[in-house]
Amino acid sequence: MTEFSFTCTGVRADRYAAGPTLVFRLRVTASGGMPVHALALRCQIRIEPARRGYASAEADGLADLFGDRSRWGSTLQPVQFAQVSLMVPGFIGETEADLVVPCTYDMDIAATRYLTALTDGEVPLLMLFSGTAFTGTGGFQVEPVPWDREAAFRMPVTAWREMVEQHFPGCGWIRLPRDAMDALLAYRSRHALPSWEATVEALLDTDSAARPAHDPLRALTATTGRTDP
Repeated sequence: MTEFSFTCTGVRADRYAAGPTLVFRLRVTASGGMPVHALALRCQIRIEPARRGYASAEADGLADLFGDRSRWGSTLQPVQFAQVSLMVPGFIGETEADLVVPCTYDMDIAATRYLTALTDGEVPLLMLFSGTAFTGTGGFQVEPVPWDREAAFRMPVTAWREMVEQHFPGCGWIRLPRDAMDALLAYRSRHALPSWEATVEALLDTDSAARPAHDPLRALTATTGRTDP
């Protein structure tokens, strides 16, 4: 059987994608000189938080994911980042391909909250590969890509921040329940506010105690905690 190995050589933010997207550059090596007609890959990407250190401000931002720093010996577990597929064209020996990974800025996603909490340095990633290879000289044969194929990569935090700034420059993102969103829409329309920023600023300036206890807007402005992953 052909032995496959994988190396991630770099990452960049895709400037032309419709949504936040990272592009990882993969080097694929096939042993034995056997022609590879095509390679259908599945790649799971995990964040390995225990493989880096954290400043005090970063530790504070990660408290809702991993708890107090004193507990990190047991709570600093891998975080799922992405699961994507890739079709690698035919090659002999070695080739390179782009692994396109759509991302989200949804702060309810554990990986997003982890990455947002980081201020500098690198993100320790582990890429796990599996799939099917179509190889052979006089025709082709089907070979599995073993589940133990993997590649470690340290992604610069700046790559993630650049990607976010391309699509959400100077902004954050929050998901709201439908009743809270309906209330916000009604409030914005009622007060003829020009933007969502102006709407939230107006609410923050309003005395929340003057609103009924069941008002979803009161619950919205009074809530300061984060949602568990």
